[in-house]
Amino acid sequence: MRAMILAAGLGTRLRPLTYLMPKPMAPVLNVPVMEHIVRLLVKHGFTEVITNLSYLPERIREHFGDGGDFGIELSYSEEAEPLGTAGGVGKVRDFLTESESCLIISGDALTDIDLGAMREAHEGNDGIATLATKRVEDTTQFGVAITDPEGRIQGFQEKPEPAEALSDLANCGIYMFRAEIFDHFPGAGHRSPAGDPDQPEGFVDWAQDVFPALLAEDVPFHSHEIEAYWNDIGSISEYVQGNFDALRGEPALERPPEASGGVYAAAGSDLDGVRTKPPVLIGAGCEIGAGVDLHGPVVIGDGARIGAGAMIRDAVVLPGAVLESGAAVVGGILGQKAPDR
Repeated sequence: MRAMILAAGLGTRLRPLTYLMPKPMAPVLNVPVMEHIVRLLVKHGFTEVITNLSYLPERIREHFGDGGDFGIELSYSEEAEPLGTAGGVGKVRDFLTESESCLIISGDALTDIDLGAMREAHEGNDGIATLATKRVEDTTQFGVAITDPEGRIQGFQEKPEPAEALSDLANCGIYMFRAEIFDHFPGAGHRSPAGDPDQPEGFVDWAQDVFPALLAEDVPFHSHEIEAYWNDIGSISEYVQGNFDALRGEPALERPPEASGGVYAAAGSDLDGVRTKPPVLIGAGCEIGAGVDLHGPVVIGDGARIGAGAMIRDAVVLPGAVLESGAAVVGGILGQKAPDR
């Protein structure tokens, strides 16, 4: 089964972080979130992969190259303007239909979903599509899928208030499709209700174009409910929380060696004279002055410089960031200066 990683979005909800980098390159435990997705694909045997690019595409190309260093064969599809949640998939249908089914997964979500179990469920049902879903407490933050007792999808609601919600199954944006899905894409000249008036040709949205067509034509497709960790990193607070969750081991991501209980330090970072309260993760090549107080959860990016006597608590420090001596960061993110816009 071939796979596609969606990486063309603008990441507007994650600004100002995405002024510095495309959202898929946002680091979680000092590794781009898209690299965590690539590692997940390799773990479950997906090695033929394509990704779509639009915003700051060179940052992703420079990091991943042809994918060989990460165990995959990686191709690229560039979009002058983003083509919507499904348009970029339609653009590469020739690549994806080389296999009977394909996997579509967001390059900016943090998850440890069992893709093998999802594939088994997809191949075991009669549907044209299988959508990963997860039960959530706050439906106002997600599109939710309405299903029958057998898991066949009957409809959707977009961010319903709890009193009006007919389901608490959030759509995780992780899909498996049979090749016939492209028969249900809109034709040339279509104007998607999800797009702007000046939307580019080929703009298509799953929720407002493709899934409604499946429902109208009574084409079966199914929910695959997961219990795995999933965070769509839809805001700065969710990004910070995703780092803290991973630091505590859920999801279970690779970490540097453990210097002491709950404190992880990569090569070239000296902790002499530094006070730490776990959990704390320190990247490679960091300069940390004497008397610094790190009150976890704290993640410090590669090459960061922390001046003597500074204090960091409940925060993520991005790679290369600088905190002056005696200064303090409590909560949120410390990054480099964003370029002028």
